[in-house]
Amino acid sequence: MTPGPTTAEHTTTPVIFPLRRPDLDLDGLLAESEQAGLRFVRRLVDEWASGANRFDRPGEKLFGAWVDRRVVGVCGLNVDPYTAEEHVGRVRHLYVLSAFRRRGVGGRLIAEVIAAARGRFVALRLRTGNPEAARVYEAIGFRPSGPAADYTHIMELASGPQSAADRG
Repeated sequence: MTPGPTTAEHTTTPVIFPLRRPDLDLDGLLAESEQAGLRFVRRLVDEWASGANRFDRPGEKLFGAWVDRRVVGVCGLNVDPYTAEEHVGRVRHLYVLSAFRRRGVGGRLIAEVIAAARGRFVALRLRTGNPEAARVYEAIGFRPSGPAADYTHIMELASGPQSAADRG
């Protein structure tokens, strides 16, 4: 297991760190998500293992939420693979263990993704078919995208990259 935060005290407040080895760190999330019939944590682990998505392109990050040296949530930021626009980011694979939901873990992960996206991306997109998740994203500031085929929600970021003209 990748080392998490090093603290002697036990805490229930999540600490957010970049994940270095999701193939090792996400066993608990993977098992629970598959038991619930969800496939996106499996896709995250499989794409990492194959090298298809290592969250290593410019601006990309993968975060884990750690509680007591255990990963209890995950969320990633990719360049949006569904558009040719290089300054559009995509929120990927948000999952929080059921025992840690409604405790701010998902919100902390999304906040970290948004902070990482600022200055690199002009917008963040995501896709969810879960009405409860949609409400969470909308409370954070994402807005429904309407009939867009490849995303359900979007957030415009105030501080995207500067163009050559903007830099003077």
